This record gives sequence, structure tokens and C-alpha cells, in this order.
Amino acid sequence: MVHNGRTNDPDKRTLRRELLAVRNRLTADDVREAAAALAVRALGLPELARARTVAAYVSVGSEPGTLALLDALRARGVRVLLPVLLPDNDLDWGLYGGEGSLARVQHGGRMALFEPAGERLGPEAVTAADAVLLPGLAVDARGMRLGRGGGSYDRVLARLERAGADPALVVLLYDAEVVERVPEEAHDRPVHAVVTPSGVRRFG
Repeated sequence: MVHNGRTNDPDKRTLRRELLAVRNRLTADDVREAAAALAVRALGLPELARARTVAAYVSVGSEPGTLALLDALRARGVRVLLPVLLPDNDLDWGLYGGEGSLARVQHGGRMALFEPAGERLGPEAVTAADAVLLPGLAVDARGMRLGRGGGSYDRVLARLERAGADPALVVLLYDAEVVERVPEEAHDRPVHAVVTPSGVRRFG
């Protein structure tokens, strides 16, 4: 589903640049401390306590860290699905089997991603998730999420809607990334909650 390049709204582009600049100033220690706090907060979410299958992702660079959370979910017996980026920016999915099950994959000129090395489950696998952890750059007071602009998660959310699936949608961010308002477009969908190192905020 291509949105005629609408993901390149100039307001979104400017906001993305500003937020990424702040992230890029974080030290490795900042990222590590935030990841540990984030895992504790997220594991306390009732939506994750009940979940049998969680779709998540492996953080890269200065993104809020997810590995500690993935390992803790797996230790609880949760089936953790991780995305595999396809050439058209859509996402396939594979199972997380611990850090050793990840392969570093370079996608063109973009940053390398860590993806599950095993069997591909197909783009529809996400519709079986009880909760979906979404990457983002910001979320506003209404629960509208600002993504990186690739459109991959717009497709995931559209696929969930088509399938009539209603998982808990949770975005993982740093504290300063919960903002007053982000620019939105017709296809944007609000998330149910945001988890930051200092706490959880629910929407709607």
C-alpha cells in the first residue's frame, strides 16, 4: 500500500530530523540504562503479561533498546516474532530464538538490521500476535505515532485491520519523545500505549 509519498510530509521530515539528532547524541551508557528501565516497565504491562505471541523488533543504533525485553519475554515462554524487511519495505516475520538466532542484514545504503535467521512465517504471521511492539520516533497526547517514514509499519497496521485482528499496539520511546502533537495523515492509527524508561502512558 503506497501512500503516494505522503509519508514525506515536510513537517514530519523536520520533526524526524530533530528527534534523530537528539538520539544521536546519546552515549552507549545512556542507551543501555534506558533499555534496562524500558524492559522493566514493558514487562509490567498487563497486555504483555497475558500475551502468548508478541511481534517485536531488534533495536539498532541509538533506538530505545529491545534485546533485554525480547529475552525476558522468551524466558516467560512467549512466542516472539521479529520482522524481516522485504525489498518493497513490507515485513515478513520469523521467530526469535535468542541473540544467537539473529543475522546482521545490510539493506542497500541503509543501516544494517538484525533479523531472525530461521524460517520465514509470511507477512500475515503478525495477525496472530496478542501485542505488537512498534518502533517510532515520537508519540503525541492522542497516541498518534511518528515512524521513520519507510511505511513498513503502516502496512502492518493496515494488514491487522484487514484481518480484523486487534492486538495491543505499544510504542517504545525515550521520555522526551512523548510530545504534544505529531503531524498525522489519513492512514495513521493511534497506538494503545507508550512505554518509556520512566513509565507507561495509555491512550483512548
